[in-house]
Amino acid sequence: MRQDTPADSSDADLVARARSADRTAFEAIYRRHAPALYRFVLSMSRSAPVAEDVVHDVFLTFMGDLARYDGARAPLAAYLFGIARNHLRTRTRRERRHVELEGEPEAPRSGQDLVGDLAGTQRRSAMRAALAALPVPYREAIVLCVLQEMKYEEAARMLSVPVGTVRSRLHRARQMLSDRLHRAEEPASMSGWRLWRKFS
Repeated sequence: MRQDTPADSSDADLVARARSADRTAFEAIYRRHAPALYRFVLSMSRSAPVAEDVVHDVFLTFMGDLARYDGARAPLAAYLFGIARNHLRTRTRRERRHVELEGEPEAPRSGQDLVGDLAGTQRRSAMRAALAALPVPYREAIVLCVLQEMKYEEAARMLSVPVGTVRSRLHRARQMLSDRLHRAEEPASMSGWRLWRKFS
């Protein structure tokens, strides 16, 4: 009978092989789960270097915990997400500083286009700021269910909470985002109007 390749194998099989010092199995686990972990940490931290560091630390931790990991208690993806959340929280507490966003688009030269670009930039900035200001449990719900488009059941496994908790956190998070963005609308509109008057 043909033995499954690492890419075809289940997580449980890959973990068993990794415990037997099968390097290709551990590499397969990394390739399978690292992208989702990276997207999660990047969305939570808004920093690519932080996301890279945390994902690296997750797999170092997992390598050391291979003997203790119990697949019957938690799916591998949920276990790795738990490690990522812990590392991210530890890092956030240690650094206690805001990570600035990079890559905002340059403003075009025409006055009318500049107003439109300013409005779009302000909306994006307001959304990012509102998301960053959410308490961590609500931000996690938005990141997993909205940005990563996970099903409620999958997010619940990742967060180790009931599905109903994910639903309620997501509902509350959307309310909080809506309130924050609504409060940000009026100053943004006034800034755009002043800029339009300047260039008209």
